Amino acid sequence: MIKENQKYLNRVQIALDLSLVAVSMAVSYWGRFVLLDGARSLTQIQMVEITAVTMALYGFIYSRMGLYRPKRKDSLFKEIMEIFRANGIGIILLMVGLYYFKLEDFSRGQLLLFFITNMVLMLLERLAVRLVLRHFRSQGFNLRHCLVIGANEISDDFINRVEKNRHWGYQIDGILDNWVTPAKEYRGYPVLGGISKLVETLLSQHFDLVVIALTSEDAEDLGYILAQCEKAGIKTNIIPYYYKYVPTQPYMDDLDGLSVIDTRRVPLDNWFKSGMKRAFDIAFALLAILITSPVMLFSVLMIKLTSPGPVIFHQERVGLDRRNFMMYKFRSMHVQTDEEEREQWTTKNDPRKTKWGAFMRKTSIDELPQFFNVLKGDMSVVGPRPERPFFVEKFREEVPRYMIKHQVRPGITGWAQVNGLRGDTSIEKRIEHDLYYIENWTFAFDLRIVFLTVFKGFVNKNAY
Repeated sequence: MIKENQKYLNRVQIALDLSLVAVSMAVSYWGRFVLLDGARSLTQIQMVEITAVTMALYGFIYSRMGLYRPKRKDSLFKEIMEIFRANGIGIILLMVGLYYFKLEDFSRGQLLLFFITNMVLMLLERLAVRLVLRHFRSQGFNLRHCLVIGANEISDDFINRVEKNRHWGYQIDGILDNWVTPAKEYRGYPVLGGISKLVETLLSQHFDLVVIALTSEDAEDLGYILAQCEKAGIKTNIIPYYYKYVPTQPYMDDLDGLSVIDTRRVPLDNWFKSGMKRAFDIAFALLAILITSPVMLFSVLMIKLTSPGPVIFHQERVGLDRRNFMMYKFRSMHVQTDEEEREQWTTKNDPRKTKWGAFMRKTSIDELPQFFNVLKGDMSVVGPRPERPFFVEKFREEVPRYMIKHQVRPGITGWAQVNGLRGDTSIEKRIEHDLYYIENWTFAFDLRIVFLTVFKGFVNKNAY
């Protein structure tokens, strides 16, 4: 039933998308040549032909770029980025086609209007589809019926996420487990028996998905479970008992036919991706220094007027590959001893801060000199925040996986910071966000973090 529903939904979305392409072309034509009263360079017949070709082109691009695969678990932001990329490629290919077929007179203003209109209409359409599907799933329609094998900490994590994300449309109809008495409930869901009851259960009830959440003690049953599910034609998802030790998107390597899991895939290990990020860092840092230079000059003056001591405060931090470097900041505190700087944590209402320093820290103005660290190559615009050697040695023993953050360049801002984890906040939560960033890095992810920093990250209640 789920596959049938998805097939019909895809057909509806394809029809809607192609209709929006035609509407967008018509709106752009009307806006450019009627509303703005521009000189028409192409006949209406030619516009109809171009519209038909554009619909076919965009339909092919949307299909190839995965816009019609199930979006049940995807975030809205991810879908927006996919739509933006698909439309970006579409408009480029359209321009190339117009040039190739000697239609250079096609209005560039109309192309721009078409791109903007199509993007806006498609985003509104996809948002409307999401809201409609969420409503239907809340009413019990278009659900994905799940059988969970295992009643343990692993299945608990799966159940927690399903209950938290009701819009996924996952419905747990039963649990099989060797250690829980049949006819009992586990987390409010019926226990249908042990694993030996799998065949009987699959024949007697309809399931769209079997989620295998076995502990290491029950791992020997995995082959039997997969064989029976395949025989029944039911899709399976495996949550490995070691899931806490591998990333969300593990990299599988092949050693002469032997599958090997790379437990810590770092996209920035790729030289092209790291080079692209470095080029962006340099360009962004130069632009940021140019734009913020009046603020920095004013800060220099205020620091000199409000407290004696140097303008720039430099402090040793641990960076890429655990190498130490000197990080620059505007001095926001009274001059301290080296011992105080190394081992004291900044707290709310810290008496060491100057009045102007407190304002700079609250608004992140004190961080602006770090753009020079970016130009030197010590830091990146986006990445995990660097810490002092004293605290790195402390946290490496206390916080699991803390040292992994040093596999990439530290950043001025990061995924943890735009989620409010600044200042005196949970180190464990910060590391969770840092690891997510490291394992899921994309250029678009960096742009998203920069965008969030600009619009909500400068002033933060936790920035002491």
